[in-house]
Amino acid sequence: MAIRILCIGDVIGKPGRHVVMERLGEVVKEQRIDFVIANSENAAAGSGLTPPLFEKLRRYGVDVCTMGDHTYRRRELLPVLESSDRLIRPANFPVEAVGRGHTIVKTAGGVSVAVIQIMGRVNMTPHLDCPFHAIDRILAELPREVKVRVVDFHAEVSSEKIAMGWHLDGRVSLNFGTHTHTPTADARVLPGGTAYVSDLGMTGPYDSILGRRKDVVLKHMITGMHTFFDVATGDPRMCGVIAEIDDQTGKALSITRCDVAGTQRVDAYDADDGKGRS
Repeated sequence: MAIRILCIGDVIGKPGRHVVMERLGEVVKEQRIDFVIANSENAAAGSGLTPPLFEKLRRYGVDVCTMGDHTYRRRELLPVLESSDRLIRPANFPVEAVGRGHTIVKTAGGVSVAVIQIMGRVNMTPHLDCPFHAIDRILAELPREVKVRVVDFHAEVSSEKIAMGWHLDGRVSLNFGTHTHTPTADARVLPGGTAYVSDLGMTGPYDSILGRRKDVVLKHMITGMHTFFDVATGDPRMCGVIAEIDDQTGKALSITRCDVAGTQRVDAYDADDGKGRS
């Protein structure tokens, strides 16, 4: 039997959450999706995640939320990181960091899915453990009977992401990249049976510069003056991939891109974004 997993890229603020609310349910139904993973580290005003927004994403149909370099942007999320098995942060954070780096969750059909997150070091946070060593340790610890294994590699540069793809080929079912907010055209099943894509893209406003208002980002780049990068609002889309995986072997059968349009424009913020937009 095969299961179908939908992975959506970095959810950016209210526009990203709104398109998930609007479209996720119908995509799950139309595409016969068994499991949904969403990178959620930008869900609150474009930076971080709050407990109410985590609960919203879960109600919309997300099974597991992953994070990234903005994991600890909102301190109110710490209790959720400690307690929930549906929210993970990069596994190669220091061992003292709050939260878990992987989880195992069953689909409605009873298939166990391991979801793991690691973060790159190139042009990222220097104090991280080596992501290659970290993922090796986790894979060695996973129960052998859990065949379906999915990795969110939250990283900046394509070379590091592609290297991780080859490192994991034949050892995980699906390895997708997040963080750069720009969808890549290299989705494929590698020779060892691992579905791979360098970046899912973002779930948010594409009439923007990586989810932020074009005018304020351009002003900063041209003048060097500091300014708050407001979340943009136009052309919201839910972007990611759908992978079909043999649940007996853990091998990927296919991977295809997902690009679903939402309402043309929504407000950038609401009360659940939390205090202190940052």
